[in-house]
This record gives sequence, C-alpha cells and structure tokens, in this order.
Amino acid sequence: MHGFLRRPAEYTILHPPLPEDAAAEAQDYLITDSPTQDLVSIMEACLHNLHDVSRAKEIFERLRDSKRGDQIMDVRLYNHFLSAYYDMAASKEPSRRADWLEEAWLLYNEMESGRERVQPTTNTYAIMLRTWLSFNPDSETPVNITATEVHDPMSLLRSMIARQVAPALVVADRAFATNEEATAAIKALSRAAVQMGLSSVVNELGLADSLGRQVDDPLEDVPEAIPVTKTKDIPNVQVKRTEDGSITQLTTDGPAPRPEGDIPFNLETLRRHLGQVILARRVLSEDLVLRQRLLEQSVYNVAVERMRHQAELFDQLGLPSRSLHSVDLRTWMWHWHTKLQSRIEAEINNLEVEERILARLRKKKENAQLTPFLKLLKPEKLSLITILELMHLHGSGGVQDGMKTARALLAVGRAVESEHKAEMCKKNNIAVPNSNPTRPGDQNVFTNLGYRDLHARRVIARKYMEDSEEWTTEWSQLVRVKIGSFLVDCLMDVATVQRTIKDPRTGEKITEEQPAFFHSYEYQRGHRLGVIKFNPAVAERMSKDPIADTLHPRHLPMLVKPKPWLSYNNGGYLYNRTWAMRFKESREQELYLRHASDAGRLELVFAGLDVLGSTPWRINRQVFDVVLKVWNSGDRFCKIPPAVPDEPEPERPPNMEFDKKAKIVYLERYKAWQQAKAANHSDRCSINYKVEIARAFLGDTIYLPHNVDFRGRAYPIPPHLSHIGDDLSRGLLLFGEAKPLGARGLRWLKIHLANLAGYDKASFDERVEFVHEHLDDIFDSAERPLEGRRWWTKADDPWQCLATCIELKAALDSPDPEAYECALPVHQDGTCNGLQHYAALGGDAVGAAQVNLAAADRPSDVYTYVARMVEEAIQRDLEEGHPFAKLLAGKISRKVVKQTVMTTVYGVTFIGARDQIERQLKDRGDIPPEQCWLGGAYLAKKVLASIGDLFQGAKEIQTWLNTCARLIAKSIPQDRLIQSFEEPPASAKARKSKTPRWKKEQMTSVVWTTPLGLPIVQPYRAVKRKQVMTALQTVFISDPNVPSTVNSQKQASAFPPNFIHSLDATHMMLTALECRSQGLTFASVHDSYWTHAGSIDQMNAIIRETFIALHSSDVLGGLEREFRERYANHKIPLVSLRGTPMKKLNLEGAADPQDIEALKDTSSAEPEQSEDDATLAPLEEDDADVDVEAEGEAEAPAEAEEVPKKKRRRGKATGFDVPNDPLAGKFVNLVDILPPLPQKGKFDVKAIKESQYFFS
Repeated sequence: MHGFLRRPAEYTILHPPLPEDAAAEAQDYLITDSPTQDLVSIMEACLHNLHDVSRAKEIFERLRDSKRGDQIMDVRLYNHFLSAYYDMAASKEPSRRADWLEEAWLLYNEMESGRERVQPTTNTYAIMLRTWLSFNPDSETPVNITATEVHDPMSLLRSMIARQVAPALVVADRAFATNEEATAAIKALSRAAVQMGLSSVVNELGLADSLGRQVDDPLEDVPEAIPVTKTKDIPNVQVKRTEDGSITQLTTDGPAPRPEGDIPFNLETLRRHLGQVILARRVLSEDLVLRQRLLEQSVYNVAVERMRHQAELFDQLGLPSRSLHSVDLRTWMWHWHTKLQSRIEAEINNLEVEERILARLRKKKENAQLTPFLKLLKPEKLSLITILELMHLHGSGGVQDGMKTARALLAVGRAVESEHKAEMCKKNNIAVPNSNPTRPGDQNVFTNLGYRDLHARRVIARKYMEDSEEWTTEWSQLVRVKIGSFLVDCLMDVATVQRTIKDPRTGEKITEEQPAFFHSYEYQRGHRLGVIKFNPAVAERMSKDPIADTLHPRHLPMLVKPKPWLSYNNGGYLYNRTWAMRFKESREQELYLRHASDAGRLELVFAGLDVLGSTPWRINRQVFDVVLKVWNSGDRFCKIPPAVPDEPEPERPPNMEFDKKAKIVYLERYKAWQQAKAANHSDRCSINYKVEIARAFLGDTIYLPHNVDFRGRAYPIPPHLSHIGDDLSRGLLLFGEAKPLGARGLRWLKIHLANLAGYDKASFDERVEFVHEHLDDIFDSAERPLEGRRWWTKADDPWQCLATCIELKAALDSPDPEAYECALPVHQDGTCNGLQHYAALGGDAVGAAQVNLAAADRPSDVYTYVARMVEEAIQRDLEEGHPFAKLLAGKISRKVVKQTVMTTVYGVTFIGARDQIERQLKDRGDIPPEQCWLGGAYLAKKVLASIGDLFQGAKEIQTWLNTCARLIAKSIPQDRLIQSFEEPPASAKARKSKTPRWKKEQMTSVVWTTPLGLPIVQPYRAVKRKQVMTALQTVFISDPNVPSTVNSQKQASAFPPNFIHSLDATHMMLTALECRSQGLTFASVHDSYWTHAGSIDQMNAIIRETFIALHSSDVLGGLEREFRERYANHKIPLVSLRGTPMKKLNLEGAADPQDIEALKDTSSAEPEQSEDDATLAPLEEDDADVDVEAEGEAEAPAEAEEVPKKKRRRGKATGFDVPNDPLAGKFVNLVDILPPLPQKGKFDVKAIKESQYFFS
C-alpha cells in the first residue's frame, strides 16, 4: 500500500468550461446544450413503443447533419433506430415495409462506411441478420430493396470478423426475441462460415448451440441425490478480448459436448451461460434477482393493490365515500389515484390533439411538446408516481406540512424519468454480476498486477451490461419541470378530502369537501417562495398512519448484494439507475468522473463502494419491539417525539400592549414554540418512515448500496434507515452475520457500551470498570427496558446503548461469554478527525498531542480543554459584573463548544460560530430562548479567542490551501486569453457591456485528485436560472448546461474543508479495502469505523497502517505538483491581485517591478462577487437546487431558499474598471506566484502506532 500511494500520479485534466458567449462549436465537445438535450430526449420518447418513428427520424437526421449532440448520440441510439425500422416494417406499418427496410439498410451502410462517429456492434449485426432472415428473397415475406446494398449472412459475417465481433454473441443478442429466431441465425451464419472456410467460426457457433441446449441440474448441490436429468459439464470456454473489453472469439479445448437426449435449444439458457463465461465471475442466482426485481418494479403495483384493498374493505363494511374523513391515508390515496389516472388519460389525449394542431400551424417549438414523454408510462403509473412523490416530499425544504413548488415539480419529473429508465433496464433479462470486489486468491489490489486485474474485470462487465441494455438519454431540467407541472396540476385538481367539524354554538356536525393539496406563498429569509401545502387532515395522517406505501425502491435497502459499480453511472440497484457520485447538476463534475472512469483511474473507489455495499445487515428485533411500543404509545421518549406536541403554548403577558420588551420576549417565545411544534411533526413523520421500513424487513438480510459525494465521502443511497442515520436508526441495525467475541471482543463490547453512555474520555480500563459498576443497571435495561429503572435512557445515544445492553447481557448469560456470537457493530471513532489530518500533514507535534496522534496514558480532549479556557474567561467577566457572564457561568460544557472548535480549522466565521453556539444553548433548555442569540455572540468571541494559537500548524496549511484556491479561481487558460480577444462579441448586449472580457473568462474551478485517483471538482459558480411558466406559478430553474463564472471567494473558503474531507474519505476507503482483504466485516460513518467486537484489534491495526501509508506519501507535495501540472498554462490578471488576501504574495520575478509597486500602492480591495455569495452550494449535500418566484416579480432571487441577497457595498472606485489603469491588460503566470508549502514540523506520523486512543 505504501508503494501504491507513492506511485507517480495520473491526473484527469480537462479544459475549463467556456463562457456562455463563446463559440458553440468550441463548447459542444464538453457540454451538450439544453435545446439539443431536449431534442435527443424527444427522439428517444418518440422511438419508445414506436410512438412516432417518423418524427424521431426527422430529428435524428437533423442532428446528424448539424453534428449537434454527438457527445450523447452513441452507437446504441443508432441500433435503436435500426430496431425501430425493423419493427415498423414487421408489425406497425407493413404497407410501407419496403421504405422502412430501405431506411434500415441505408443507416447500416452509413455505420459501416466509417463516415459516422459510431461503428457497428454485436447488437447492430444481430438486428441486421434478423432483418435479412425475415425479409430475404427466400423468406415468407420477401422484400426487394434496390436503393441501397442489402447484406446477406456471408457479407455480415465478413464484417463481423473484420471488426472482431464474436458470432456467438451475435446469435445470443437481445435483438432475437425467440428460440426459433436464434436457431435460424446460428444455421445461417454456420452455412456462411462453411462456405467461407472458417472452421473456427463453425466451432464457435457449435459451442453456442451446445450451451443453449444445456440443462441445469436442479439437484446438483444436494448430496446423495440422483439428478433427474443428466447433463455434461459446461465446457471450459476461453474468451478472447480487445482492450476495451469487447469479445472477439469464444473457443473450447475440445469439441462442444452434446447433452444426452433431445433437448431443445433455449435462448435464455445460452445467454445465462455466456454471461457467466464473459463476466468471469458468478452471476446472482435467478431467485435472488427475481426477489430484488420484484421489490424494485412492484412498488407502484403493491401500493395500488394495498390502497384498493383498503378501499374495498371500507366498502364491504358499508362505509360511504363521504366518510373518508374517518378512514386512513391509504384509502384517501386510492380514491385520488382512481380519479387522477382518468384525468391524466383525458388530459394527455387533449394535449396530443392540441400539439398536433399547433405543430401543423408551426406555432409550437418541437422541443416543447410533452406527449411523447407522458406516453412513456401508463396513466396508472404516472398517477401513482405523482401521488407518492408528493407524499414523500412532505415537510421538505423547511416548509411545514408542504414543499417548495419548484422542488415538487422537478421531483415528479425526475421520478417519471427514473421509472422509464428502470423499465428499460428490466426489459432484457440481463445477467447481473455478483458483487465480490476482492475474492480469495486475488492479487492485492494495491499492486500493479492486482489493480490491472480489477480494471480488466470491471471493463468486461461494464461492456457486457451496456451492450445488453436499451439506450436512454438524460432529460433536461425544462422537460422535468414541465412534466412535473402537468401531473401535479392534475393531482391538485382531483385530490380531495372530507373534513368534519362541530359547530361550537349549535353542536351540529358540518362536513366539507376540501382540496388535499393547495398552492400558496411563504416568505423565507425575505424572499417570496411558492409552496404546495398539505391539507391539515392529510398532514396529521402522515405522522400517524403506516406510510411504507409512499416509498420508492430507491429509498429502500436491497435484498441482494448491490450490483458492483461497473462505471460512473452503472451500479448499486439492479434496475434503478444511480450514479457513483452525487453531483448537484454540475456537468463539470460529471465530465471529470466519466473521463476518470473511462481511463481506469477509479478502480479502488468502485471497489471500496462495493465493499461498503456488500456488508450484510439485519433489523435488531428486540430493539424494534421496544421502539414499536414507544411509538404506539404516542409519548415523548428517547428522541421519539410525542404524537401530540406536549410543550405548552407560551402565556401572553397582560402588559404586552404597553411593555415593548415583554412583547418582544413573548413573540420570540411564541415563534420558538411554533417552530418546535413544526419540528415535532416533521420528526414524527421521519421516524414513521424508519419504523415502517424496519417492520418491512424484519427477518431479512439487507444491503445498503453506497455512492460518494463530490469530495469522495461515502453515503448509503437509501435515505431513511441506514447506519449513517440517527441514534434510532443505528440502534435498529445489526450486522447480518454474527462472530464469536473472544476475550478481547468482550472487553471491546464493554468499552463500546461505556462510550455510548457518555463515559468516553476515561482510559480503557476505567471504561471497563464503569461497565462493571453498572452491571445491575445494564441487566435491568436489557430485561425491562420500559418497566425498569431505564438507565439506558440517560445515555448520549440511548437506542444504541439499549442494543449494547441486550448484547452484553446475552453474552454474560451464555455458558461461555467469549464464545458468544455477537452481531452488534462496535465503533472506533477518530478524535476531531479533521484536526488529526491537519496535524499529520503539518507534522505539528502540539496539535498531534491534542487529538491523540501521540501516545498518552489517557485520551486527550481538545473540546474540554477549550471549554475550560472559556469558563475561565467568563469567570473574569463575572467579577466585572458582565450580564452574559452571569447568565452563562457554569453552563459551558464541551458540547457547547465542540462544533465551533471542530470547524475552526475549516474556516468557520464569527457568524457561523455564533449560530452554532446559539443552537447548543437552545438545546440546553435552561437559558431563555430570547437570550440565546446574544449569548451565542458573546460565547463565540470567547471560543475563537481561546483557541488562539492552539492549532497554529493547521492554520498555516489552511492559509496555503485558501490562497492557492483563490489564485486558481482567478486564473484564465492561456488559449482562452488569446481567443477571447479574437472572437467577436456574440450579441449586441455583449458588445455594449463595460465588464472587462477577462472577468467573463474566469471559469476555472479548483480541481484536485485524491490518492485513490478520484478527481474532485468544486462546484461553486454563479447560478444562472431559466424562467419556466407553469400552471401553478412561474418557476426559475438552474440550467447545468449553461456555464457560468466561478465564485473565487467561495472556491477559496471551501477548499480547505473539502480537501480535508477528501483525505478522510480516502483513509476510509483504504481501510475498507484492507479490512475486506483480511476478511473483516466493515462499515463506516465518515470517521467512525465499525466492525465486529472480536475484530476490533485487527481493524485498529489496519486503521493506523492506512493512516500512516496515506500521510507518508507527501500529500501536500503531491497536491502542489498537481496544481503546477494542471494549471501550467493559466494566467492571472494583475488587476485581480489587488486586495488584502493577496498582499502576502511574492511576485518577485513573476511581474515587472513597476507593476508590483502599482499593486502595493493600491489601498482599495478588489470587490468580491458579493452577489454570488448567495448562490453557493453549502459544503454538505442538500437539495436546494432550484429557486421559485411568484408571477409578476421582476427577477429570480439567487438561491432564495438558502441566503438573502447581499447588498453591494459602496466604496472607492477601483482601478480595474478604469481604462488607464497601469495594470490593465497585464497578466502573470499562475504557477509562478503559487505560495511555497508551509514548513513541516517534526512530528513523525508513525508514532500513532503507539497511540491507543488515536481511534477509540
């Protein structure tokens, strides 16, 4: 591993995106524009089920002539057209059979000619061979084609051999629908091979025929049983491949064996055997695949059946429809569904007629039509998708009992797109490779040979899967919003509930039918946002009724090991398309990921994700039973909120009208009470999901597919119930397999229990003694969790504590505690892991001691250290009578300062620190809410001052990272600098613009490569939005295909934390791979590593070894070398170096002396792009990817959900806007002014081998 991490790095280097007004041809090779994306997606929709092949053909030919869309029009699209032409000739339009067949042969001949970007594949030859077999002169339906060349089997076989395509794969291709068609293809190619004298091809086709006649022995794994049908073993098949994984030939050692008896040829059998041979690994058994397939495809069918059953049950009981106010959520959803599917069907028919008329009149753009997309799925499925997506978005985005309109429309549109793609994946019965990233006997993946083997197997599997799947394309944001708007508008029109209230005066019951959803506006941070709200009756049911029916499979665990990651967009769920990285509409991140994947640089990242995803889990039944009792009681208990909020409403003060201060205090408390009430409801709904999922998977072994965020940090894809969730989620989960504790495992189980109870800053021996002292409480907790003394509820993590109490009692009660098989995950957590990485990077001995890198008798606790310093400062203020010192004295726990200390080295500002501390003070409950904000401000100053020079080494590295990022974000590629002055302005507006051209050319993001080869691209750019008119409101959506300038301020401030996060992600992946190679079960939550109790010592050794290997590879030196190579040809305008952050730059030798003096003489700082501050994505992933605005408002706010738009600060005029500025038009090489690396300290990272509390 040490050698692997020190190897010469390979970087993925791409040109930065070009400005929006750059020449289109130059931009197209990187990013396809949205109008072209729309046309391609319309083309796919028209081809689906032969909806409108003529229209698809017209778009296809236009795009081919214009060369637009070449990036996304691959050979599978061409094959899709060949197949559509065949189907039109064979079934839909037999009257125009000759025309459609002529189109097919014309397109095939173009593909063979080399004039197109694509070349024929296995699927191409299969389609054309099927075409010849169906319509040749000797067939039952002969067709004479004279306008172009028609190819017989001999000609097709000649082309196959020239292009190194294996004939055996052609006859097994998905183009052949029946056994008879495949058999005819084998005979036709065999005759052609005999005539051409190709004995190897004859043998290969004979092998294919033999494999198709093999019968699997159903009893072969059962001992002492006589098989019903005797079969010969499948022959030893050798596969010849090209570098890209394509199969060129299949051969055997001897002649292909024939089964005994007359066994008919079976096409599916042939495909299954070929799948095993090609993938060189076991494929998932059909039973397992079938079960997961049912789970993934039947969620909508199951939901509708349950809803129908519930409605029928109420009908049998004689309850009329007007009694819906008294029934449950499922019944309401069924009634909405029955009305909505009829409405959708009628609206689609009306829309189709309208679009046909407008198309005839040429009044509607081609890419604005919706019916091709709406007809991809049946109305029944569109109806269910709409209902379930809106139900799932309940309470999202900070909207109480509702959701943001734009988010809802996009979510429904995306769900329709995802379901269509999932149906395409399920269309062909493709063998799914088993996830087994490191098999026994494999080469070590950290060696060159092992890495190449890993890459070769993945390329082969990816090629096989891609060739077997139908072609689909991405939809644009515009299409998603319009589809979502159409469906949501239909739902809001038909979905109703009946509510009954009692008249307080007469006592009479009044019943009224009300909309289930309604559109409204809310103000968030000063901006008006459109929202879709739930009727109060529906919102109430969401927190009480079973809601498992509202979940899509992408929100659920899997029943089989996830599909191994074969490429950047192929892995995880078997049929629902997921990506290996969570990029938020960033085309640049997608480009880098795709290029790195295609270049074979992500093998260890993919293998690490496979390790994490293949960890088996099961639900802890004993904990679940307790959770269920608490849930059904409706009481507040251990982080489970009550069914009815139990906090009393603040009393209105009698003197409120006259006492302004009393009024302010009351309003503040009332607002906090309302927020707590809303949070209670939201938390209740969230826990409802967890309980329902846990109930559904009781008794099952489950798996959690993983992917990474843009920094490389791994997350489970299912969002509701996973080990990365809250304490309740973790308490409900056990590993799927149990292992004996052993003596050391029993000790670690006790230490783990002490950690969960909050006694985690003592020595290990003291923690074990703590458990021994509380054995009576532990046993009481395990035996009588709700009826006993409830000791476990006082723990920091009560549900995990309860699970551990149960396991420890079971172990101690067993005849041999050390032999007890335990499935409970035991954690090893880093001590402020970001600071650990900083201390190792800088060799900082002082920082290393504070975060347990250095050996010590007891664990160091930097948070307690800072809390004591703050308390001492407060005591000094107390002597002077400071009011907040009086309020806060004695209340400064480590928890109050922990987050601020942790994020100090991540560049937390005073504002951020104040908000963090304010939240902690509110959580204490013993400080008046109205005092928390000012108290937070007071404490933030104390905390930041107390930290002082404690992390000096980390601060120096942070400053270096920040400065490098700021320079990179201001740089311009040299080729663009030249072209930008040569290109004429694209528009009149651009010609009139007074903004210097170089400002528009600042498009360079900070990009770096992790030691595992993953390219990290910071996505912080100015967000450009497109206005879309919908039936509900005007929606502003971001268009990821429109490039925009980077935000240098955010690029700089975000780089240090993102870089450290990428390092801790690398450490975790290295540990995961090494644990798997040594046979350990492994899971992680960022810097918390989990395994069985008996394996902790072994994992601890691996954690230290991988950390040492990572930080012995000169990480910062490698980053500097990458920057110098990646940005070698980038220039920085001298005028952009003005300002305080740039004063310390050493420009000697890089710029002329007079220019350096001009920079020094400038006192005014360059104004930052303050308007962009509000458009930036936060460091953590979220869904704030859209903005909304009411009709009639002038312009869209930039990320209105997140941050209010800042006012521009007026100041002195700055030189870079002045025409006679002496620095105007002058540039300096970026690499010449990169600051030198901070000097490294003397701490030796190998010392952590002796630190028992490094991870503990």
